[in-house]
Amino acid sequence: MTERGEQETRQARRPALSPSRAADFKQCPLLYRFRAIDRLPEPPSVAQVRGSVVHAALEQLYALPAAQRGPDTALTLIDPAWDRVAAEKPELATEIEPELRATLLTEARALLSGYYRLEDPTRFEPQSCEQRVEVELEDGTLLRGFVDRIDVAPTGELRVVDYKTGKAPPEARAHAEFKAMFQMKFYAVALLRSRGVMPTRLRLLYLADGQILDYTPDLDELERFERTLIAIWRAIRSAGASGDFRPRPSALCDWCAHHAHCPVFGGTPPPYPGWPEGPGDAVLHTAEPAA
Repeated sequence: MTERGEQETRQARRPALSPSRAADFKQCPLLYRFRAIDRLPEPPSVAQVRGSVVHAALEQLYALPAAQRGPDTALTLIDPAWDRVAAEKPELATEIEPELRATLLTEARALLSGYYRLEDPTRFEPQSCEQRVEVELEDGTLLRGFVDRIDVAPTGELRVVDYKTGKAPPEARAHAEFKAMFQMKFYAVALLRSRGVMPTRLRLLYLADGQILDYTPDLDELERFERTLIAIWRAIRSAGASGDFRPRPSALCDWCAHHAHCPVFGGTPPPYPGWPEGPGDAVLHTAEPAA
């Protein structure tokens, strides 16, 4: 089990907002329910597994002394990274055929080799990798997530780094509101409120096409985004109180694994189990208008 998995197992699971679950709710409230409340199983995609392997290998790479982080060493970490991912998800042994696994690991090695065109990991020391961040905002909204890497300059500037194993989307350079930047702003707010330090740079590393996208947020922008997160959580809590998580049909429905339970496709959701109150969680209230 990776460090992330061990931390999640130890932590009492008070309901919280994460970047992925916020994106689920924005996309389709019923999808949020299926994933966060019902916890319906979903077959992992090859792209997701490949990404998990690459992330695990990079985490192991930065656990080594800087002088040992050369590309040849990095490639030797792919097989152990697969073992770690498979230990967390034993079903992969049966769901991914040996031939597909071999292709997946070859592609993971290519992505890890491509990483060296973007950065030289022997020349700097991150403050942390796969860092768990959790903070409660003033209104009680709990933010929780894992940051791929946090770098801190000698002068104190904070850089948040996220690895992407796909290609940069066409809209990425056009504006700062695409999906991946939502995730990065989420981390920026969580770090601002937990550390009292304003991240000066949000960096996305796209390993498939060798692109680096940097973004510099300002305080007003992050405060507005914080209010957006609070509004999303209020809407989630309101739906949790009533059990009314409605489907929101879109082109993304074609990729959903839950057609059998979705009314849009003639399915029936399982009985609503109720909001998963955790230790220390506040009483569920109806959502209030966003400030």
